[in-house]
Amino acid sequence: MENVKLGLKENWKQFTLLVIINGFVGGMVGLERSILPKVAEAEFGIAAKTAILSFIAVFGVVKAISNYYAGALANKTGRKKLLTLGWIFAIPVPFILMFADNWNWIIAANIFLGINQGLAWSSTVVMKIDLVGEKNRGLAMGLNESAGYVAVALVAMLTGFIASNYGIRPYPFYIGIGLIALGLFSSVFLIKDTKHHVAKETAKSNFPRLKNIFADTTLFNKNLSSITQAGVVNNLNDGMMWGLFPILLSARNFTLAEIGIITAIYPGVWGFGQLVTGRLGDMFHKKRILFLGMLLQAAALLGLFWSDLYAEFVIYSIILGAGTALVYPNFMAAIADFTHPTDRPKSIGVFRLWRDMGYAIGAILTGFIADYLGSEYAILIIGGLTLISALIIQFRMAGK
Repeated sequence: MENVKLGLKENWKQFTLLVIINGFVGGMVGLERSILPKVAEAEFGIAAKTAILSFIAVFGVVKAISNYYAGALANKTGRKKLLTLGWIFAIPVPFILMFADNWNWIIAANIFLGINQGLAWSSTVVMKIDLVGEKNRGLAMGLNESAGYVAVALVAMLTGFIASNYGIRPYPFYIGIGLIALGLFSSVFLIKDTKHHVAKETAKSNFPRLKNIFADTTLFNKNLSSITQAGVVNNLNDGMMWGLFPILLSARNFTLAEIGIITAIYPGVWGFGQLVTGRLGDMFHKKRILFLGMLLQAAALLGLFWSDLYAEFVIYSIILGAGTALVYPNFMAAIADFTHPTDRPKSIGVFRLWRDMGYAIGAILTGFIADYLGSEYAILIIGGLTLISALIIQFRMAGK
């Protein structure tokens, strides 16, 4: 342990590998991002929004639970083993998406995808925080989340292009086979566990331990619980954008290629933006960053309610991506700031449990609203909830 050093510069090789691997992890979500709602309508004849969004609800619940166990088991099992296991669970996903003959198989694919995302993404998050130590957590999370969501955007755009030129299935999902092969190989043969880095930081930390990690992160610690509720709302509106936005754009008679571009802009800005916003979290108080990010998200969603033109959808997608970029890396960096190194993996796991439950809540809630009031009103109501979330950060979280 004497030779172990904390810092981004000191651990750049392993850090860079983890960034690349998280790009592969994000690409697995991009497989579905722009075309799966269209698959539901075109190939399975599913019209009800709640039924279409069921795959996101299942994905969100499974990923949330996997996040929790990834955090709870990180110290016992080791980060590398959890990362590798996450890739093993991804193996069936592209094959099911290519050959499923009923919607239940699509749901099954999203169970495997949720486990993959919960274990693999959580592992890369915790390992990067382990490597860099206290100084550059925001930057580390910015790079991690940027890689993941840039990959989401690129693969979403690519699958939209392939679907519009060669058909919705099976060709767009071939990409997933390559991502799994690269991710699994890298995780098994190139990545080293970070347990010694955790031990070194723990020996120096004077931060108080949490009495009840689950309860404090969820509700009782004002800082941790304020971050957690914002995470839930962030993924609630992201779940809506994932499942409902392509349907709304299709109803406005945009082509598959145009839908692919618009749906890729939001995660693209989100992804690339985190290269800057993570570093901002190291420079300024994270409360300011989180409040501004949630406020921008609310403004964009409320703007989408009145949008009709292609240019308007593009502009508000950019604003929404910018707001999400501000909060996403700084959620987990802030959780790390307010926890002891020993408590950190489990606290991050609890945060990610609730945050990704937002996918399920968003899919069910927006599907219900869309079926009974229309897709536009779902966007309006979720925009209002996002504004409330910003105000909770402003008035409950400590600092300025």
